[in-house]
Amino acid sequence: MASSGIKEDKYRSYLHGEGEKNTKWRFGAPPNYDVVNKLFEEGRTKEWPAGSVEEQVQNLVKTWEMEMFHKTCFEDYKTLDPDKYTFSLNGRKALTLEEKRKLGGGYNSLLQTSLPEKFRCYNPAEETADSSHQAFTTTFPRGFALEVVRVYSGPPVIVYKFRHWGYMEGPFKGHAPTEEMVQLFGMAIFELDEQEKIVRVEFFYDRGELLGGLMKGVKLDNVPPEEAASSCPFMNNTG
Repeated sequence: MASSGIKEDKYRSYLHGEGEKNTKWRFGAPPNYDVVNKLFEEGRTKEWPAGSVEEQVQNLVKTWEMEMFHKTCFEDYKTLDPDKYTFSLNGRKALTLEEKRKLGGGYNSLLQTSLPEKFRCYNPAEETADSSHQAFTTTFPRGFALEVVRVYSGPPVIVYKFRHWGYMEGPFKGHAPTEEMVQLFGMAIFELDEQEKIVRVEFFYDRGELLGGLMKGVKLDNVPPEEAASSCPFMNNTG
């Protein structure tokens, strides 16, 4: 995900410029979204008018997602208030930023599950932020694109429906790539304070909709995960 590019991203704020000169990035430099932006533009089902509430919500969500995955210091977050922010998935107990970090960061908070461990094809308890990121960037070398397909209410309490999709062109947890599109639909609530900072995030979706598509490939034998991951030329692209 590290990139030396300095151009602005048209869908995300707080990547470059004076305000980010001291930002601590997980991979040493701002991420480059060129590849996944291309996937997004080719595969989106909605193209929102410039300045519309839908476009503003979509860009906010993409920027929030970027900060969550790539900025390592809470103080560098600009879309949210680190002191007030909470996150919850499918009605679970709301987590603070520190509690999210203890879960391992990355996809772990987004793929929480109450399934017994023996039934978990993806087990957040065994993953770190880096290992989870590696698993999904290997699986989706062109990224995991996001679009907002409907906004039910605007700020300060935003309710929206989203679609995430990518093409399984790399292995996932010992399963061969299918080359097929894998997608996930869900709902989310973002609450903003008077400074327009995010203070509450709630997501609702079925993680099985995503993971089921990733387990369709034939089981690979005797291929170490790190070997499969190292073969991916797009490790620095993101969703």
